[in-house]
Amino acid sequence: MNLLRDYQQEIVSRVHEAWMHHRSVMVQMPTGTGKTHVLAEVVKGHELRATSGSAATSNELQATSRRELIPNGSLVARSSSLVTNKTILIVAHRIELIEQIKETLLKFKIESEKLKVESIQTISRRIDSLDLNPDLIVIDEAHHALAKTYKMLWKKWPEARFLGLTATPCRMNRSGFTDLFDTLVTSWSIAEFIEKGVLSAFDYASIYPDSEEQRLIDSLEKRGADGDYQVKEMDEVLNRRPSIERLYRSMMQFAEGKKGIVYAISIDHAQQIANYYKEQGVKAVAIDSRTPREERKLLVNDFKEGKIEVLVNVDIFSEGFDCPDVEFVQMARPTLSLSKYLQQVGRGLRKSEGKESCMMIDNVGLYRIFGLPVVNRNWERMFRGEESGKGVRANSVVNETVCCTRQSMEQSEYETGVGLVVSHDELLSRLNEWKRTPGMETRTAKLKAWQEKETGLWGLKRGRYQTTGAEYVTVFDLKDGLAAVRFRGNACGIVDDMGTVIWRRESCISMRFTQNKFLVINLKGGEENYVDLYNLNTYSSKPEIKRYGKFELLKVGHKCYTRTERVYVSGVDFTGLIVTNKGGMLKLYESPEHSYCILDGDNKGYYRFHYLLADGSMVISDWNGDFYRTDKGGKKVYIGEKEISKAMLDKQVCMEMETNEKRKREEIYKEHLHAVPYQSGQKWGLKVGKRITVPPIYRSIRTPIGKYCAVEKNYSQWGVITIDGRLLIDTKYPDVTIEQNGTVWLTQVTGKKKRVKLD
Repeated sequence: MNLLRDYQQEIVSRVHEAWMHHRSVMVQMPTGTGKTHVLAEVVKGHELRATSGSAATSNELQATSRRELIPNGSLVARSSSLVTNKTILIVAHRIELIEQIKETLLKFKIESEKLKVESIQTISRRIDSLDLNPDLIVIDEAHHALAKTYKMLWKKWPEARFLGLTATPCRMNRSGFTDLFDTLVTSWSIAEFIEKGVLSAFDYASIYPDSEEQRLIDSLEKRGADGDYQVKEMDEVLNRRPSIERLYRSMMQFAEGKKGIVYAISIDHAQQIANYYKEQGVKAVAIDSRTPREERKLLVNDFKEGKIEVLVNVDIFSEGFDCPDVEFVQMARPTLSLSKYLQQVGRGLRKSEGKESCMMIDNVGLYRIFGLPVVNRNWERMFRGEESGKGVRANSVVNETVCCTRQSMEQSEYETGVGLVVSHDELLSRLNEWKRTPGMETRTAKLKAWQEKETGLWGLKRGRYQTTGAEYVTVFDLKDGLAAVRFRGNACGIVDDMGTVIWRRESCISMRFTQNKFLVINLKGGEENYVDLYNLNTYSSKPEIKRYGKFELLKVGHKCYTRTERVYVSGVDFTGLIVTNKGGMLKLYESPEHSYCILDGDNKGYYRFHYLLADGSMVISDWNGDFYRTDKGGKKVYIGEKEISKAMLDKQVCMEMETNEKRKREEIYKEHLHAVPYQSGQKWGLKVGKRITVPPIYRSIRTPIGKYCAVEKNYSQWGVITIDGRLLIDTKYPDVTIEQNGTVWLTQVTGKKKRVKLD
């Protein structure tokens, strides 16, 4: 009976394939995905092949039964008969891990005198007197293998094969593993394992950046020998009653009645937490390195059976602890170690019957240092020492993933300083994003292009992290996390830093980003298109940006467009649109029946403006027909039918205001009808009596015709303005003629005339 899943079988095959070229192989698999099962299958296969002598069952063994790889990768001749006299040595660094490995080997029916499972402490004490000659050495939790005691294994048995297994092939000091292991075999990411149903989804809650706990953590200055926070200082700062009370309240807030594990700083800290939890009626116990072996085993069994609700521990359950129905993990120990972080949260990711998700309660802000557990990691770079497994202090990283704000906090969140970052439902909906998302440090690096020498194709990267493969024929331009690229097949488009296609068209000559968030597309024949990056609306002529305080509108031809995701297009010419800046709202008035607005900080779309209320607030509705009341700052609040009825009573106020605005506008035009050209120096403008209405900025200006006036900006470059100075038609035509009915004839360079109706 095969006890392996498909992905585990694949890892075993890749290990054997790697051994055809390398002596020493490291395997990375996330916590909870069955590394020990892979270990057992590799051992079982190796044992069967060894006992069969030269009659190996695979091509790989037939090729290597008389040859063995040495550290530098070269081959040395060996006698196949020696294989049967050798042993398999499995090395772990804790008693619990040894027992777990032995139990798994029994499941696989592996029992042999030639198989030894020992702790690294035992081997290091007796290495010179050991009567062992292993041809395979397997190291569990191999991220510890750089310790001096592990290195002696390679020196003692220079011809043995090595297999290392770990969830986190990284070191805080960026030393890498290539001096011991020749290559790394990686499995799926945590996000992929969750997506495929192998690991459990999770909810994640964390302290706020301005919480009391974060302030205390930010005050930690001392470091231990490994580069992590100093345990003594952490204990002095956080092992206090107020912090422990906050731990309890947040546990009750997010995991009341659930079974879980708490990670503490020190033995005393663990005892203090367990004691306080017990005082509050929670069945909690503390376990540490001083807990007798048999007592520890009994407590763990009671926990698995539900007799104990909470296990508070100090680095005991960071590795090798197998209890799938852990319902919450509470982190009460700050760390700068990525390995510690992932080993801890990994205890809650194992699947079990009836377990929908696991609650992660991050009371020390670890996700702001490392990102969520599902964030993609570049294990190959960490394995090679090109990237460290050391986090950046939480207070120096911009928090990009918080899904809640102080304004949305419940009262209980004020008491604990902890809020929900992501729910398991949202996590599942965003897994594709997380599978490709680099870590927190990498996301702050500038987006750049890189080229693959073999193919000449281009990819994208942030810092040293390649966020896409070599997929593009050309990268035209980069700006604000976006790239303008040419795909294979000649199509062009915009992609984000992870390669997601945001916009695409069939062909172009080139593309470039502008300062005002436009993409300019150069086409055949010298034509240009313009893509507004706010909404991906494409314009065939260059949009003119009209600014009204913090708001921007676009004038394209004679129409007005908003720079919102849902684009407003004016039903009248720009000249007939009354635009009013009300601070938090920009009102776009076409007529009493057609009045619209956009809100400050709301890029989703535009709104229908209905009424101005007596208290100065306004009633608006969105494209779905939902009504809102908005204040002068542009903040909107949903309102129901009763409030809409009340607002109807103030409709007259709104209509009076609209009438006043229209009357005011007409008065301005009426007054300006008396405007005449005047000259100042070499430039011309308009004035009414002695009052200047259009400053002298034009080379030439003609007598206004109604509300419009022809102006020449540079030699033979004519356009049209309104008599109050607004530019309607760009100054680029050799000649312009305006008729009384509002018709404008534009003379083009070719001599042809273009007709434009303004009224």
